[in-house]
Amino acid sequence: MNIRLLSTFLAGSLAATTLLPAQQHAAAPSAPDGSIPDIKTLMLQVQAHQRQLDQVRENYTFREVMQTDDLDSNGQVKKTETEEYEVFYVNSHHIQRLVKKNGKQLSADEQKKEQDRVTKEVEKATKLEPGKSLNADQISITRILAIMKVSNPRRVALNGRPTIAFDFVGDPHAQTHGMAEDASKKIAGTLWVDEKDREVAKLTVHFDDNFHVGAGIVATVQKGSSFEFEQAIVNNELWLPTSGEAHLTARVLLVKGYRQNMHFRDSDYQRFHTDASQQAGATIHTP
Repeated sequence: MNIRLLSTFLAGSLAATTLLPAQQHAAAPSAPDGSIPDIKTLMLQVQAHQRQLDQVRENYTFREVMQTDDLDSNGQVKKTETEEYEVFYVNSHHIQRLVKKNGKQLSADEQKKEQDRVTKEVEKATKLEPGKSLNADQISITRILAIMKVSNPRRVALNGRPTIAFDFVGDPHAQTHGMAEDASKKIAGTLWVDEKDREVAKLTVHFDDNFHVGAGIVATVQKGSSFEFEQAIVNNELWLPTSGEAHLTARVLLVKGYRQNMHFRDSDYQRFHTDASQQAGATIHTP
């Protein structure tokens, strides 16, 4: 059981928030009277901007370091593992290549196996039709909004920038299909959207009820498990994911209990296509 289970249902919505150039914020300015924008319209604007700039995102690669701590019943760390990935995008899909494990480079055999896996994933991503996902359990912002009840919209400062924050909670009566949508009914949290750039700056989510996978026979993600994600303008150029963490308590196959903390840090963003600024609809500011 991996803590990634917690973030599966978030992947679709988070994918719509990454690598959006900071200069692309002309649409949907704040109301002249200073009123709070309609939340549904606001989030659809975020999603629409990313769709316009998917090609730009595919011109970037970055490193992600992920640390996973296994905890005992008292919350003490009993085992720590680290993994370092090269991350890139193909046909708007997020691809990870493992390059280090516990600080050590992969062996030649491990590198070959990893490259074979990545090659297959790239081929699959390349052939997918628009709108289709590598992960069947990803969920779009549109569906998230249909499942969630939003409340308390407000204007607040985050990292010195004005943002629109609002709280959300899953609607227990919403009609859902698939694990991601079912999980969304069990969560609550807060989301911050940068008001100027229409970018998700921060997201916090927690399970306010137990979530059962396979009627609890396969696994149960327990109440209180949580996830946090942050973005920022990096090098005064792009909005990029910078960090995140998750805390998971779960029981698998009705027997084995898991407690894990996971922390990830993203850095070393590089443009590997020199013509990124020439992509249709893209505006990239060079510091």
